[in-house]
Amino acid sequence: MRSSEITKAKVLKEATNLFNTKGYKSTSLSDITDATGLTKGAIYRHFESKECLEIEAFQKMMQAIFVALNEKIKAQNNTRDKLFCVLNLFQSYITNPLIIGGCPLLNVAVEVDDTNLELKQKAQQALTVFRDSVERIIINGKTHKQVGALVNEKLVATIMISTLEGGVMMSKLQNSNSDIEIVVNHLKNWIVSDILL
Repeated sequence: MRSSEITKAKVLKEATNLFNTKGYKSTSLSDITDATGLTKGAIYRHFESKECLEIEAFQKMMQAIFVALNEKIKAQNNTRDKLFCVLNLFQSYITNPLIIGGCPLLNVAVEVDDTNLELKQKAQQALTVFRDSVERIIINGKTHKQVGALVNEKLVATIMISTLEGGVMMSKLQNSNSDIEIVVNHLKNWIVSDILL
């Protein structure tokens, strides 16, 4: 790896941690220079603006999550275990986070507004990818006769994602696992009793 690539990776790593723990708006360029030991000029050689850095950092976090989740899902042989992989990922945001600071999608969704439309659009795209993944698990489950034919995959994906994100938010706010554990247990019971054959 070339020196410029190493520098860019270092900036991205430190900015990612700061954005996901401190917030996008609250993280200043000075925070990033302090964390990296680089000058603002050195950072701007690799990123056109702070907004460009925010977008790249968010995409890096979501890519890491999607890759890890897809590997776990592919390793499972049935719909139940594939859906439980999604639930377990969210539960791990509190106890053993893949990325420090919790769910990057939730963090961006809470913070983003109309001042950074491109970041908001990237968050919407990530949500679409996530929702489509859950829907695909349900559709494949129907094909393999593991999910009831009348189960609405859009409804399942929406309820799962919104309930999990709410559980993460409540647990993070209270600094406790209890809410996300309640949510995950409830969703597991719902999947087994109402979705699976």
